Amino acid sequence: MQPLDAGEPRTIGPYRLLGRLGAGGMGRVYLARSEGGRTVAVKVVHPHFATDEEFRARFRREVDSARRVGTGPGGHRWSAPVLDADPEAAVPWVATGYVAGPSLTQAVQGHGPLPGRTVRALGAGLAEALAAVHALGLVHRDVKPSNVLLALDGPRLIDFGIARATDGTASLTSTGVSVGSPGYMSPEQILGKGVTGAADVFSLGAVLAYGATGASPFPGDSSAALLYRVVHEEPDLSGLAGEELAGLRETVARCLAKDPAARPAPQEVAALLAPQGAAGAVAAG
Repeated sequence: MQPLDAGEPRTIGPYRLLGRLGAGGMGRVYLARSEGGRTVAVKVVHPHFATDEEFRARFRREVDSARRVGTGPGGHRWSAPVLDADPEAAVPWVATGYVAGPSLTQAVQGHGPLPGRTVRALGAGLAEALAAVHALGLVHRDVKPSNVLLALDGPRLIDFGIARATDGTASLTSTGVSVGSPGYMSPEQILGKGVTGAADVFSLGAVLAYGATGASPFPGDSSAALLYRVVHEEPDLSGLAGEELAGLRETVARCLAKDPAARPAPQEVAALLAPQGAAGAVAAG
């Protein structure tokens, strides 16, 4: 967490800001505290988006989608719930439950690849989260290591600010924001074809490969190279070797199939990685 700059607000809505957690293409994220003492993460969009009525309309829909994920069956277990939001504010914001833990990116960069059993528990939790998301007719669209937080009681899939109904017609790219991350986007997403829940499964496979090996299965020096490899080349899973990773490589390879129809459903991925359920895998240590 970084201290607030002189020009940054001290309160947003009813929340008192404690520091800045990060910044991205859509805005900034702050650590904050409610009047009742609850610690939350508040995401504030960049001011220039606030003047775009099309963006505001999408933001309203996306907040509604995120609320549905948090209150839907099983959705709250492995995600950070939306607690509050104000799409009509001068600068729109949304508050979610704060997850005390590093992102998968931070964990791998700081400590190296995760043990095989940890990757299985991680994957099972994320797969169960995606199953809950897809059951609501939504697609996350940006499953990547930085959107996975590692808490003591299991993983959390975050940033449902870009999750939208599968039949949504608005595109965030019209405001210059890229939906998805090179190296973790599915081939059909890159090619602009119809995106279904299978796209999230592809991204999940790439995330698990990263967690287990410390490298993306589609390495490249530029975004263009990454996108080309995802569409045209097979993933590099050579790091998924050894007894500890037995079985994980096959599951990841199935998730990374170029054909969306050939990928397993999230429920199947969860069952393959943790037959006893994600909660059981996490409880085991």
